[in-house]
Amino acid sequence: MKNNYNNLSIKELTAEEGKLRSELLNLTFQNKVGQLQDTSRIRVVRKNIARVKTALKLKEIAGAKE
Repeated sequence: MKNNYNNLSIKELTAEEGKLRSELLNLTFQNKVGQLQDTSRIRVVRKNIARVKTALKLKEIAGAKE
């Protein structure tokens, strides 16, 4: 499921990135211990982090042009 991060503010995006990073850390630990059933979730979270970072960069560029 793709989320639309372009509508969020910079504060919301940074909060979302922090939440996703902590989720990725937990998923990685669970995977190493062998408790993670759905390993594809790691890939989804990594892609969502990239989407958030892209949205943040676009907002930064748009703010610099104005």
